[in-house]
Amino acid sequence: MKKLSCSGRKNGWAQPAEPLYFLKSPGSVIGHQQPIAVPAAYDGRVAFEGELAVVIGRRARAVSVADAPSHIFGYSGANDVTALELLQRDPTFPQWTRAKSFDGFGAIGPVIDTAFDPAGARLRALVGGRERQNYARADMFFNPAELVSRISHDMTLEPGNVILCGTSLGVLPMKLGSTVEVVIDGLGTLVNTYG
Repeated sequence: MKKLSCSGRKNGWAQPAEPLYFLKSPGSVIGHQQPIAVPAAYDGRVAFEGELAVVIGRRARAVSVADAPSHIFGYSGANDVTALELLQRDPTFPQWTRAKSFDGFGAIGPVIDTAFDPAGARLRALVGGRERQNYARADMFFNPAELVSRISHDMTLEPGNVILCGTSLGVLPMKLGSTVEVVIDGLGTLVNTYG
């Protein structure tokens, strides 16, 4: 799984020259209604991040932005779970992969929609039924086709690879037993419970 941090317009951040990305462990992936496990080796705060997921359907190597959509199989919802204290425990050596790759920290679902158009998509994340995130895909610095193109110039994307498109305002720690719903209009609702 490839993870992008590409949203941030609502945060007031300047447009970066290129997206930040890192890899998540395949073992982090869980599906709709599967529990997000509490890590055995970490007892700090764990946050949810509602995101759009892009699923690759055809090998992509150095593809153009115009050709990138033909390499996308479909779209899904995602919860990019993060061990907050691990991320910046040592500011000189950020632990992106470790903080985001515990088993169960990559929830995806409920479906992969091959006809979904993300252009006007809006994402909401609810925790215990209370809305915590609400943002448009337009908040992204880089749209899905541009992300596929840019990444494919650095590494070959294979069928089944998943790109998470980053999140926006509202990311908060979860309490044990919290149910998180990632709602993308026209795409469905991903539901997972922490603990």
